[in-house]
Amino acid sequence: MAGFFNVKDAVSGKQAKAFVTINGRVEELFYAKTLESTIEKNKVDVPVLGRTSTPQRSAGWSGSGTLTIYYISSVFRQLMRDYVKTGEDFWFDLQVVNEQPGSGSGKQTVVLKNCNIDSVIAARFDATSDDMLEEEIPFTFEDYDVLDQFNTIQPTN
Repeated sequence: MAGFFNVKDAVSGKQAKAFVTINGRVEELFYAKTLESTIEKNKVDVPVLGRTSTPQRSAGWSGSGTLTIYYISSVFRQLMRDYVKTGEDFWFDLQVVNEQPGSGSGKQTVVLKNCNIDSVIAARFDATSDDMLEEEIPFTFEDYDVLDQFNTIQPTN
């Protein structure tokens, strides 16, 4: 008999917590709206004599993401201003904790290491919108760790 996914095990994104560590200082990103990070494998063609297809082999990876926050913090703008003025680049770590109370899935904690911002909004306003101001901050990262892993979920009957 096939089992079913128990809806109480689903994890709400609204329950997440996120933290940024910049120069050893940890700040909770309570003003964050969304974060999505992706690891993409870099592949190279490996032509093989006698085959009409071209197989590929992994040859590394790259990490990138987007952090969307409410437009209420100058932290990232200040870091970018310092880079503009001095030429000294900056890196930081992002930690994301997903945990849903009552879910059998438990908790997952991921740390994106050596994040580097691609761009920030220098200044912004929108007099035509009733929505709160927000900004998307694209970034890359060099490494990541999974500190806590979700539990294996068992189907219900």
